[in-house]
Amino acid sequence: MAKECNNTSCNKSSCEGCPSKGQPQSLQEEMNAYSDIKHVIGIVSGKGGVGKSFVTASLANRMAAKGYRVGILDGDITGPSIPKMYGLKGAAQGDENGIYPLLTQNDIKVISINLLLPTEDTPVIWRGPILANMVKQFWKDVIWGELDYLFVDMPPGTGDVPLTVFQSLPLDGVMIVTSPQDLVRMIVKKAYNMAEMMKVPVLGIIENYSYVKCPDCGKEIKVFGESHIDEIAEELKVPVVGRMPIDTVFASKADCGAFHEISNAYIAQADAVLPR
Repeated sequence: MAKECNNTSCNKSSCEGCPSKGQPQSLQEEMNAYSDIKHVIGIVSGKGGVGKSFVTASLANRMAAKGYRVGILDGDITGPSIPKMYGLKGAAQGDENGIYPLLTQNDIKVISINLLLPTEDTPVIWRGPILANMVKQFWKDVIWGELDYLFVDMPPGTGDVPLTVFQSLPLDGVMIVTSPQDLVRMIVKKAYNMAEMMKVPVLGIIENYSYVKCPDCGKEIKVFGESHIDEIAEELKVPVVGRMPIDTVFASKADCGAFHEISNAYIAQADAVLPR
């Protein structure tokens, strides 16, 4: 018969034979008591500069326009851009129950380190564990209320903060954002393999900077060369759910804080792979 594990007097010998010995322990953080979130979707990439924040905000806009209750957790602590895109300014307020996210003009709830700093250009000079703990606080200390979707704009790569998001948040799936360069196969596979190792489904791949249209003749110019995304997606058995061109209208809206006005039809296929 297995020994009963007495937590008040645990030691090496007393815990031998304990039923819980050797069992994996969940690292997921408890959701804030005043939050009720149905689906958590991560937006990831194997490298920076591919447009994760742009995709995150585009997905949030699309789902909000369809009538869903939506939030964005800006997990890119050292390079936050979501508040600037939506023109959000000022400090997030809180009380004994937690921190309240700010609301965009299209009713998307947003939390970001830039909403907690003295100014939006104050640098975050923190080591990895502190950055990771900040993401946990955005989950457990923020009062999200009732949400159908929380989109998490994750930092690039496979380091401390992305790992914390995978381990601490109940992700329903991730979207991989990439670009058409030749090294994309390696970059996509890094993000895909991390999700696989963490047992989180990869819902789809979105390619950014696919082309730019000539303003005179409308010809599509492949600035970064021919795309290899279809063959990579076929190899990984993951659908391509968006191909986004370089669009100056989108860029200008983000720069002037009016991204709430954007409806990004280039990622319309992504709607279908999101859990309901």
